[in-house]
Amino acid sequence: MMNTGAADTATQTKKLAEDTIFSILLTISFSHLLNDTIQSLIPSMYPLVKKSLHLNFSQVGLITLTFQMAASILQPVVGFYTDKKPQPFFLAIGMSFTLIGLVLLSQAASYYFLLVAVALIGVGSSVFHPEASKVAYMAAGPRRGLAQSIFQVGGNAGSALGPLLAALIIVPYGQSHIIWFSLVALLAIVVLLSVGRWYKANRHRIKGKPKNAGMSTHTVFSKNKIAFSVAILLVLIFSKYFYLACMVSYYTFYLIHKFHVSVQTSQYYLFIFLAAVAAGTIIGGPVGDRFGRKYVIWFSILGVAPFTLLLPHVNLFWTSVLSVFIGIILASAFSAILVYAQELLPGKIGMISGLFFGFAFGMGGLGSALLGALADRTSIKYVYEVCGFLPLIGLLTYFLPNIGAPKRAVRLT
Repeated sequence: MMNTGAADTATQTKKLAEDTIFSILLTISFSHLLNDTIQSLIPSMYPLVKKSLHLNFSQVGLITLTFQMAASILQPVVGFYTDKKPQPFFLAIGMSFTLIGLVLLSQAASYYFLLVAVALIGVGSSVFHPEASKVAYMAAGPRRGLAQSIFQVGGNAGSALGPLLAALIIVPYGQSHIIWFSLVALLAIVVLLSVGRWYKANRHRIKGKPKNAGMSTHTVFSKNKIAFSVAILLVLIFSKYFYLACMVSYYTFYLIHKFHVSVQTSQYYLFIFLAAVAAGTIIGGPVGDRFGRKYVIWFSILGVAPFTLLLPHVNLFWTSVLSVFIGIILASAFSAILVYAQELLPGKIGMISGLFFGFAFGMGGLGSALLGALADRTSIKYVYEVCGFLPLIGLLTYFLPNIGAPKRAVRLT
């Protein structure tokens, strides 16, 4: 009887460990919303600081590069370290850096002071993303794609809210009113302390897979095949985030230049695009869970090309419509790419999350800097014509193996 009871207890414990914990997923998604709302204030204030500090497009691009590099370089390091030594309260510590950077940003009266402020916000992001993604993985149970989509949609919703809040608060009242967003950072710290306590009590959920785990989920490939696949995924991330850098950093300037809209109106159009990104994010994960990650990646990267190629040649109304299609389709890729990579390298969740988030941020920053320099030398319209071809890189998806679809149980030797 006692042995039966012990077996039942073990079975129940295993079942609990495999459950999807939606309360944690929603909480970490909400904290992602708060984090990315703060981050999105940076590009939202570009039209203001470009005028007040007399900046050119190259200098605007360097602001994004500074933020994104600070946000990217540490992410793989944080992920690698916390895979070996979990740090449940790193999330709250990272948000504290964001809070300090936010306060400095509200008071930045010179270009270099502005760079320091955005770098601190970037450091906070570099701690937040790999650890928060790991929490999403821990709470996912068998629904990893859905879990990453829930996590990601919070961030994209926050990115969409930033321009809207900037249009309502920062544009009419000035840069100093950014200080009010420190309340958002404080709320995030409180939420993340709660998440940290759950993380500390549930570290067993992040254990690496048993050796035969791949037999029941997907094909296990050779090291060379894995390295080749990861390289392709990183090239696809390059394509996606270079184009997103074009939209996030320069869409307002493009609308102002081509259609002569006001700064405030351009922020509303940016909000429409980023809201579409948020809406599209939730699609990629669960569809990948059901049909396989590769098909989602195909659709998301390559499928957006007709819309990006058409965008520079239409009027304001159709620009807005096309931006919605672009946002929805393009957004479905990242969750599928990240979970695909996690399944290629099980047991290295933090490192993979840090690598891909870090690379994404780095590509966004590099893209913003290079596209800003290109805009100075040519025109903002030419930048959009060139970037329209970036999604064609999605043809490389052909070389990815099929994993992540249901009941693929072959093992290669």
